[in-house]
Amino acid sequence: MGLVTQKKLLTPIRIGAITLKHRIVMPPLSRLRANPGTSIPSDLMAEYYGQRASDGGLIVTEATAIAETGRGYYHAPGLYTEAQVEGWRRVTQAVHAKGGYIFAQLWHAGRTSHSSITGGAQPVSASVDPTYWADPSNVVDTPEGFQQASPHRALETAEIPEVLAQYASAAINAKLAGFDGVEVMATNGHLIDQFLQDNSNRRTDQYGGTIDNRSRLLSEVTEVLVNLWGANRVGVRLSPSGTFNGMGDSNPRALFRHVVERLNAFGLAYLHLIEPRIKGTDLVIPDQGPIAAKELSQVFNGPLIAAGGFEPDTAEDALANGYASLISFGRHFIANPDLPRRIELGIPLNPYDRNTFYSFDAKGYTDYLFYDETRK
Repeated sequence: MGLVTQKKLLTPIRIGAITLKHRIVMPPLSRLRANPGTSIPSDLMAEYYGQRASDGGLIVTEATAIAETGRGYYHAPGLYTEAQVEGWRRVTQAVHAKGGYIFAQLWHAGRTSHSSITGGAQPVSASVDPTYWADPSNVVDTPEGFQQASPHRALETAEIPEVLAQYASAAINAKLAGFDGVEVMATNGHLIDQFLQDNSNRRTDQYGGTIDNRSRLLSEVTEVLVNLWGANRVGVRLSPSGTFNGMGDSNPRALFRHVVERLNAFGLAYLHLIEPRIKGTDLVIPDQGPIAAKELSQVFNGPLIAAGGFEPDTAEDALANGYASLISFGRHFIANPDLPRRIELGIPLNPYDRNTFYSFDAKGYTDYLFYDETRK
């Protein structure tokens, strides 16, 4: 594909306080390469993110736990200890050395967890759903390998201020680690998504029932981060109509339109959407267009990043049609550390290897070749 069809992807754009030189975003991609047990970002992670940084480009980190009790994967990173801050500082320095920007995605797994990685605490959710932990497909990374999620309990109303304080602490640590901003993870069946969607939220307090009530936790978390960082350094990621990790809602269109309308009040740096054609790492509806971005770009007042199943040509189409302002490429960024340059030059992309997405070492992580190396 030539330069003509990809012109829009390569143009500058301002998101909040930052002016990017192109619109090709590396989205959150949990790769499970942090030091096991401690959740300290590894030297391998610094190499990986540094490889994929580009001058004036945006990277959003993999899901990063705000507290031990919010962990969802044994090999995932955190931002709740000094050692984790130091580990992330090596990552941000590697990205900044190449002129790139990097936001930390702050994450509480909720019920998508196991008591062996939460310090023994029982995982929490909006409500109790025994069918979730009984489903053998709902597995998490533990010290004993991938296991079914532990039984969870409902988060007490009185405990929510503590969760908000954990988000605040992680946001402060993100500043100390040298990040350029933070992103709220409200996707893929983790805690905030569990509050948003009514198949997992059966609460009768002010966090349940109506769409407005179910949106309350997301709004409160966002407000905490905006107060600490400023709205122009905060983004939110949603997965409208997403079904991963057992999610679903009786009226997703009404829910997510309301959520986005409510987020407009903050003046965020961006909104980041995962298209429902993606379930986890799988493209489950290959012939579906970017329906979430198409609709919600009409609702959100700021820059919108669309993610999930895009190729360079379909990304350009989405930008040209006004469905998005920027495009995230997940699987292609895994296999192509120099993805923006490849798109710019219209050169072939490396194929990705799903078998190494969660294999814990350098294989399929830092060993993908840059285009110049493939020609030697």
